[in-house]
Amino acid sequence: MHFESPWAFLLLLVIPLLPWIGRYKSQRGALKFPSIKTAERVGKTLRQRAAPLASALQILALICLVIAVARPQTGREKIRDISKGVAIEMVMDRSGSMAAEMAYKGANMNRLEVVKQVFKDFAMGDDHLLTGRPNDLVGMICFARYPDTTCPLTLAHGALPQFLKSVKLVQTREEDGTNIGDALALAAARLKTAEEGLAKQNKDIKKRYKIKSKVIILLSDGENNCGKRDPVQAAELAKEWGIKVYTIAIGGGDAVASIKTPFGIYKVPVAHKVDTSALKAVAEKTGGFFSQAKDAKALHEIYEKIDKMEKSEIESVRFVDYQEAFIPFALVGLILLIGSIILNNTIFRKIP
Repeated sequence: MHFESPWAFLLLLVIPLLPWIGRYKSQRGALKFPSIKTAERVGKTLRQRAAPLASALQILALICLVIAVARPQTGREKIRDISKGVAIEMVMDRSGSMAAEMAYKGANMNRLEVVKQVFKDFAMGDDHLLTGRPNDLVGMICFARYPDTTCPLTLAHGALPQFLKSVKLVQTREEDGTNIGDALALAAARLKTAEEGLAKQNKDIKKRYKIKSKVIILLSDGENNCGKRDPVQAAELAKEWGIKVYTIAIGGGDAVASIKTPFGIYKVPVAHKVDTSALKAVAEKTGGFFSQAKDAKALHEIYEKIDKMEKSEIESVRFVDYQEAFIPFALVGLILLIGSIILNNTIFRKIP
């Protein structure tokens, strides 16, 4: 246990002086008797013997309150290997064409769900070839007609599964579209200010943690058809800010999606056209590479390749997480103090 304000224990030195202070301050009425020998022979009653209990409760209450003022904190020491990490933005297409089905681990899932699962394995590990990126800042931007920051750049990867659950296919025609250019520009802007965001999250880690490189993984199954910027213009920004972009075109060939109707589930063809030339140009301009993933296995292999290319430099950093533990001491102290007041005004009340 750790005490945030240990100086408060100096107040304990006052407790032994309280009986003396009380003796000088108390001026009780008295009756004079020629002799008290007769009274002494009577002996003490149970009430008289228990009279010091109220004072003992007061002393215990003061001790508990002093401990509470000293702010006890519980915590455990943790060791985390971080030093120079990679800042990674995942830019993920969630347009309607991502509803096309893809086989994944023996089941048919839509492309978006497969992409989410493989990205989760990349960031957190799959107990196999992907070991995870525990020392890297990871963020996520999803786009259809408009790009959105789904997950800010963070070292707290335990939150990623919840953010991924919130990523859904577009629900209306008005929000459907493929805005690759603006999504890429937004990701580049987030990485450009990554150091500032890290400082806001944790100033202590900011002093120890340095961003070695900045990377965008851009995944889409379509072509840019809306937005203010085209993908090549956004790549110019990424290049200017020293950001590398890996582009992935997912899908290929004929694709179908499952549609639920009152009469059952039907398979319908999904029209899509991947603009591989634009994705290739983006990757080449920024120093990354372009790959096409026609199935989940190929997608997994692309992430394995990126995982091997982008490595963090590691050193050991020691830190302690503390949690406040003064509340139980404060409550016990107040209960004891109230108990002593009740006893002094009832059972141990003195007249006069």
